[in-house]
Amino acid sequence: MRFLTALRQPTIRKLEVLGDADIVVGIPTYMNAHTVRKVIRTVCQGLRMYFPDRKALLFVSDGGSTDDTREVAQSVDLSDYAHEKIVAIYRGLPGKGSALRAVFEAAKFLGAEAVALFDADLRSITPEWVRNILTPIFEGYEYITPYYNRYKYDGTITNSIAYPLTRALFGKRIRQPIGGDFGVAASLAHHYVHQDVWETDVARFGIDIWMTVNAITGGFSIAQARLGAKIHDVKDPAKHLSGMFRQVVGTIFNLLDEYEEYWKEVKGSEDIPILGEFAGEEPPAFDIDVEALVSYFKLGYENFGALWRNILEPEDYGVYEALYHTDDPSKFVLPNETWARTVYRYAITFHSMPRQRFKVLNTLIPLYNANVANIYNRLRDADQVEAEAYFEDLARTFEDLKEYFVALWEGIRAEEKVRR
Repeated sequence: MRFLTALRQPTIRKLEVLGDADIVVGIPTYMNAHTVRKVIRTVCQGLRMYFPDRKALLFVSDGGSTDDTREVAQSVDLSDYAHEKIVAIYRGLPGKGSALRAVFEAAKFLGAEAVALFDADLRSITPEWVRNILTPIFEGYEYITPYYNRYKYDGTITNSIAYPLTRALFGKRIRQPIGGDFGVAASLAHHYVHQDVWETDVARFGIDIWMTVNAITGGFSIAQARLGAKIHDVKDPAKHLSGMFRQVVGTIFNLLDEYEEYWKEVKGSEDIPILGEFAGEEPPAFDIDVEALVSYFKLGYENFGALWRNILEPEDYGVYEALYHTDDPSKFVLPNETWARTVYRYAITFHSMPRQRFKVLNTLIPLYNANVANIYNRLRDADQVEAEAYFEDLARTFEDLKEYFVALWEGIRAEEKVRR
C-alpha cells in the first residue's frame, strides 16, 4: 500500500487546531519508555530558556511501541511551558524514516521555520542542545548536523565508513553524518517531503545518511553544532552493530547509484563550520570485546575467504589472510589503505550484483570487525586528541584513494555497456 502521507487523520485534526508553529521538535520513538520523559522535559526547558518567544510543537512520532512509550510521552505535563505536544503513531513502512517523514509533514503543515530532531533514547541531552541545534537555523543555515565529543571506541561505523565516505565522495567534512540529532530549515524539510523515497528502505532505516547526502547534493547550507557527549546504551561492535552496519552501509552504497554524476565530479573536501560551545558531559570510557571481534572475523574467513579473494585486491586479501593466522588479538593491525580499498571494492561489488546486494554486504561485516579490532589496538593508549587524529588520517586515506574508486566504477560501467 502506498501512503500519500505519514500523518493519520486524528493527527491532522490536531494540527488543524494548532494552526501554526515556529518550531517543530521531532522525537522519533520506538520502545523508549525509560528515556522519552527526560528527552521531552529537557527539550521543553531548552525551548523556554533560549526561544521563549517562539511557538513550538513537540511531535513524538511513534512506530507502534508495545511498551509504555506513548503513554509516558503523553503523561509529561507541559502546563508550565508554552508549548504544544502531539503523540501519534505514524503511517507507512515501519522505521525511523517514516517517523521523520511525519515530522517534516507536520512542520510543513504548520509553516514552521525550523525543525529539530532528537533521538528518544538520549541520556545526555541538555537544554543547550536545543539552543545549539536551532540557533544556526534561525541564522540562515539549512541543515545542522551534530558534532559530538565521543569516546575513542564509540561510533565505529561513523569513524571507519560513514565519515570517510561522506568526505571523500561528497566533498564535505561532516564529522557525524549519521548522528541522529539534527536541525532542518523549512526549505530542506519541504525538499525531503517531496522526495519519492518513502516506500523504499529509506523509510525503514538509513534515514540519517540519506538526509545528509540529500542536503549536500541539493546545495543546502550546512553547519555542525557542538553537543558534547552523546550518551545512550553502549553497543559492543562484536555483538550489537551488525544490523546497523547493514542499514547504514547499504544505504550509502545505494546512494552512490543515485548520485553518481555528483560524486564523480567532486575533487577534494572542504571544512564545514562547527558552531556553539560543547553542551553537556564528557564521554564516559568503556571497553570492547576485542577477542569476540577477532573470533567473528576468523569465522568469516573460514566461510567467506574464497569470496574475499575474488573481491579484494591480492595484497589486501594477503593482509587478512595473515591476520587469520595471528593468534594474539593484540597483534591485529590493519593498514589504512587496506581498509579503504576494502570498502571501495565492496561498494563496486554491491553495485554490480543488484539481486545479491545484502548477501554481499553480510560478508563485509567480518572484515569490519577486523578493522574495529585494529582500531582498538591502535588507540589502546591514545587520548582523545590522538584518536581523532587517527580517524582524520583514515578519512584522508579514503580521499587519496578516490581516483582508484572512480576508476573501478568506470570499469564496471564499461562492462555493463558491453553486456547491453
